[in-house]
Amino acid sequence: MTENNGYFKGKTILITGASRGIGKAVALKLAKDGANIVIAAKTAEPHSKLPGTIYTAAEEIKKAGGNALPCIVDVRDEESVEKCIEAAVKEFGGIDILVNNASAISLTGTLDTPMKRYDLMHNINTRGTFLMSQKAIPYLKQSKNAHILNMSPPLLMEPQWFAPHVAYTMAKYGMSMCVLGMADELRSDGIAVNALWPRTLIWTSAALMLGGGEEEFQRVARKPEILADCAYWMLQQPPTYTQNFELDEALLRRIGIKDLDKYAYDPKAKLNLDFFIPKEWQDDDNVVSKL
Repeated sequence: MTENNGYFKGKTILITGASRGIGKAVALKLAKDGANIVIAAKTAEPHSKLPGTIYTAAEEIKKAGGNALPCIVDVRDEESVEKCIEAAVKEFGGIDILVNNASAISLTGTLDTPMKRYDLMHNINTRGTFLMSQKAIPYLKQSKNAHILNMSPPLLMEPQWFAPHVAYTMAKYGMSMCVLGMADELRSDGIAVNALWPRTLIWTSAALMLGGGEEEFQRVARKPEILADCAYWMLQQPPTYTQNFELDEALLRRIGIKDLDKYAYDPKAKLNLDFFIPKEWQDDDNVVSKL
């Protein structure tokens, strides 16, 4: 059910943070159908520690079979977002799907979170998601099957998810609150709004910034392609499929995919749980610990 079927051929998908990691994995999956991918990210020049730019991502997307429009975008800046939206519409004639993937993280307690970092997380995660959605909605209304997909967690109002890093949790939950509200707000416009979140750690080059070595992270993590496959299924659903907070593994099992070994770097390793996981998905012999 997550195999490429050509559904997205000719459809235009704007993905924030698509120059690497999860955003790029989603872009490449959709590109195999012949989709038009708008790469909205800040990385125009090579990062000192992280691989990939909007231009290298564009080349990969074209090789995969899609069309690509690399846009230098700061999701915190209204003018920057507006220019990206205008460029996408000019290049491809409209926007069918928005994937809000760009995010900032700092796993710090209240006293150890500088306000500069607090502002960065809230401006990228919550405000950036709201802003991108706001500017894209007029064009999404014109699409036959429009979707907004936020890479954000289920809204679990439990102290364990707030206490260790309240600022980060607030910022990520802000993205999820956009789903909760916009799904109802845009229901009559035929725009589906959903969230997707990984049950386990997803290894990307950006994850290395949190500490630990590449081999260590990979061994207890899954590949970003698991989220790409979930997104591929979700974005094909009708507009009535809205206001869902999907957990990748739960979704795949529900649609009949039981063998998830292909998503693991080491199928024999016990995996680390991600944050914000419901209790019923925390206990498993294949999961060793929480992050």
